[in-house]
Amino acid sequence: MLTSLTIKNFTLVDQLDIEFASGMTAITGETGAGKSLVLGALAMALGDRGDTDRIRAGSDRADVTAAFSIAGNPLASQWLADQDLIDGDECLLRRTLSAEGRSRGFINGQPATMQQLQQLGELMIDIHSQHEHQSLLKRDTHRQLLDVFAGAGELATRVSALHQDWRRVCQRLEERESRLEELEARRVLLQFQLEELDALALEDGELEALEKEQSLLANAEQILRDSSAALALCAESDQGDILSLLTQALHLLQAMPDKTPPLAEAEALLDSARIQVDEAARELQHHLNGFDLNPERQQEVEERLSLTYQLARKHRVHPSEISELHRQLSAEMAELSDGSGGLDSLRRQADDLQQQLSEAAQQLSAKRRSAAEHFAAAVNEQLASLAMASASLVVDLTPLNECSPHGMEAVEFLLSTNTGQSHRSLIRIASGGELSRISLAIQVVAARHTQIPTLVFDEVDVGIGGAVAEVVGKLLRELGSKGQVICVTHLPQVASCAHHHFLASKVDNGEQAASHLVSLTSDERVGEIARMLGGATITAQTLSHAREMLTLSGQHPRRKRK
Repeated sequence: MLTSLTIKNFTLVDQLDIEFASGMTAITGETGAGKSLVLGALAMALGDRGDTDRIRAGSDRADVTAAFSIAGNPLASQWLADQDLIDGDECLLRRTLSAEGRSRGFINGQPATMQQLQQLGELMIDIHSQHEHQSLLKRDTHRQLLDVFAGAGELATRVSALHQDWRRVCQRLEERESRLEELEARRVLLQFQLEELDALALEDGELEALEKEQSLLANAEQILRDSSAALALCAESDQGDILSLLTQALHLLQAMPDKTPPLAEAEALLDSARIQVDEAARELQHHLNGFDLNPERQQEVEERLSLTYQLARKHRVHPSEISELHRQLSAEMAELSDGSGGLDSLRRQADDLQQQLSEAAQQLSAKRRSAAEHFAAAVNEQLASLAMASASLVVDLTPLNECSPHGMEAVEFLLSTNTGQSHRSLIRIASGGELSRISLAIQVVAARHTQIPTLVFDEVDVGIGGAVAEVVGKLLRELGSKGQVICVTHLPQVASCAHHHFLASKVDNGEQAASHLVSLTSDERVGEIARMLGGATITAQTLSHAREMLTLSGQHPRRKRK
């Protein structure tokens, strides 16, 4: 439910704070006073198009914030939870629009896209405008209204999603089938390339190991010669080696009596050096004992490296990427080998999706057939109350040759305005005034079956009056009693049925005009209803009539007789 609306610098509004309650709320006022700008601001908060000409003259930015209670709206609560935007039982939608054309949206203080504002708004509020009868001439509107009445909205969405998935898979299948020759040529090439890579069978990390081994084998003679020379210098030289010299020096120091601290430190260092040289000599000997000059292995390694480098150049990759290339080509080959490039898999997907689509579409058709007669009967009942008793509406369901994104049938409302007259398309038979009443009847029927808690009607009563207007008021009041209805109206019969009443007015100080919206007390409502009844001149008779209208609708206490 909409609980409040804050508007800043929007068209004729400087600053406006409005609090809304449950039930039916009427908004009235003179033509041009700004009745509909409140709904325009609300629509902007819900992600509607933001035009810079909506910014109040002299201001840099327009700002609209709409607060909703979602305590009784599980759909909105779930959507907010899924988006990680939920914040208790209250939801704040905010929209700003700068003079430079920059538009920003927020949900519970977090940045949001216009699409997110629209998606969430559709779960919380439904706006019916005075121009809605124009959309009533479109078959898409007929189908959507019937699905709402039938409670088939989610099923219709599922059919649309399945149809989209099925068409996408079918397109991929058609593309693959048209490329069979190309794919076969690719498969042959892959087979040749994989035979070469399979023969190489280079393992991960093997290239680095081969390069190290090749370097070692290529310098084997020099390594052997230099290692032997180093060992001789350390421990095995006939002319005196490092180990022998260190041992002699150590013996000299060990034999000294009363060594000074520096001599003792020198003795310790020489002893440590002797131990390290001895260990180095053993490591050199160990290396020489295990070293093997192997020209045959060197040739094998160099040939394997040469083949690796050759294949890398051929495939235009770094030699270290050969193993990954092998895996990629193997995966592609597996896909191409699976039914000529995944054709069998795609065919199975297409068949499965088509089966799911057929089942869902049949369920949707059954719901539509079941609801069509009830929907028409409900609308015809409303038409009779709107002084169109001779008119009758039927829902035509025309089977399609194949399932469309919207199901297996076309939906169209057909109307007969007179008894005995054949039913024809609305665009061919209904006048503007009739369309207005037909639209209102359909909106009322659809609203009774919607899960949206807040319904907004923007001058949908245009073109009607008298007893019909009184019926419209009672219908809207009935809807408001079950939730929240906000109605912009110019009819006193409708306004008098509201639980709450706001008056829009415009003040011009000579420099700039400003619109205001105030909540009317019971006595103030009498005056406004009288104005709507009698125009500029309000007489005692019009005041009495206004008081009577409010009394009959339960909105004003009867005056006691003296």
